[in-house]
Amino acid sequence: MTNIRICLAGATGWAGSALSRGIFEAPDMELVAAISRSHAGQVLGEAIDIQGLTTPIFATATEALKTKPDVFVEYTKPDVAKFHILSALRSGAHVVVGTSGLSEDDYREIDDVAQEVKRGVLAVGNFALTAVLLQKFAEIAAKYISHWEIIDYAHSDKKDAPSGTARELANRLSKMQESQLDVSLDSIVGPKESRGVRLHGSQIHSVRLPGYIISLDAIFGMPDQKLILRHESGSSAEPYVNGALLAIRKVGTLVGVHRGLDSVMDF
Repeated sequence: MTNIRICLAGATGWAGSALSRGIFEAPDMELVAAISRSHAGQVLGEAIDIQGLTTPIFATATEALKTKPDVFVEYTKPDVAKFHILSALRSGAHVVVGTSGLSEDDYREIDDVAQEVKRGVLAVGNFALTAVLLQKFAEIAAKYISHWEIIDYAHSDKKDAPSGTARELANRLSKMQESQLDVSLDSIVGPKESRGVRLHGSQIHSVRLPGYIISLDAIFGMPDQKLILRHESGSSAEPYVNGALLAIRKVGTLVGVHRGLDSVMDF
């Protein structure tokens, strides 16, 4: 069987470095190109201290895509992510998206291109299994409980808010129903911002403080009872690797944009 040829954008970052090692060690994958402006021209193994990893690092997606990868993994920043994704699709690659901060309009545009070129895009707000399970459990809860809010925690220098994980959760819950507000936002006494942002029918509060990596609470309330679902990540990027490898293996079976790792998992 031919190995899956992969280009990884953001290969020298916190999560990208761990994924680079995971791809390097996977028996059915080949990391043919890496993208990192700060390490362009180097060999990836030397940049992230993995002996034997000889993947070249390119400064731009345009250069890296000349290696003709089967799958392009986007793990950079929102301001360049859409350009990377569209470029990869038009070059014939399937795409796995680990970058958060893309809007619904962005994904509609990406889906149009993906459908046109008959390629798959698997957009995963969080590759960690506990985050995937939180989203599934929250969908079940939203069928039966009409009141909920989402709290999104991250490190103080994270620019996108809410996080991709929180956005994805709100989008999923909107398929069940919108959360009920007993006091409408227009009836609040005080600043409306104190109630967070209304997104896809959910109230989301984004906390940005030192000490957090990525965490998420989905809080459901009923009279005299409540359900709190929480995902917490630690300082290691390892929880995201296995989920990303699964996404890489599955994205080639898709056409168009698909949201969430669970869309290619058996539950």
